[in-house]
Amino acid sequence: MVADKGYHSREVLKTLDDGPWKTRIAEPKRDGFLRWHGDDAARRAVVNNRTRLLSGVAHVAFKLRAEVVERGFALILDRGGMRRAWLRGRENLHKRYLIHVAGYNLGLIMRLLTGWGTPRGFQDRVSALLAAVTTSDGGLVVILIVIAGDQSVAVAVSIEPDRFS
Repeated sequence: MVADKGYHSREVLKTLDDGPWKTRIAEPKRDGFLRWHGDDAARRAVVNNRTRLLSGVAHVAFKLRAEVVERGFALILDRGGMRRAWLRGRENLHKRYLIHVAGYNLGLIMRLLTGWGTPRGFQDRVSALLAAVTTSDGGLVVILIVIAGDQSVAVAVSIEPDRFS
C-alpha cells in the first residue's frame, strides 16, 4: 500500500503492520528524533515501513503512482479547470466534479478501445465513403469504404431484382 505523508502515523502503521498489506508510506520530515515511550509495536511498525521504503519495490510503486494517479488528478484539476470551480453549494460542486471525472475516465476507456480519446479525435481519424450505383437490369450495388488510420475496410452489397416474378 502506497500513501502520502499525511497518512504516516504510529496508529495507522501499527494497525497495518500485521495485516495482509505491506505499507510503504512516506515519512514527513521531523525536527529532532522520535521518542517511543515504551511503545515497541509502533517502533517496530515504523522501522519496518522505513526499511520497505528503501527497497526497489517502493521506488517502482511510487513511480507508478505518480504516473497513474497523480497524472489523472493533475489533468482533471489543472488542465480540466477544476482547481477553481464557481458553483453555488457543495452538492453542485460535487456533481460537477463527478461529471468531469466520469468524462476523463470515459476518455481513458475510449483511448484504450479505439486508440483515440475524444469523439472529435475519432471523427477526425475515421472517414467513410458510401457509393450506390444502379445496374441496367434494375439492381443496386452499394459500396461502403471505412478508413481508420492505416487500416481500411470495404463492404459491397449487390441487390438484384427478382427474376422469377
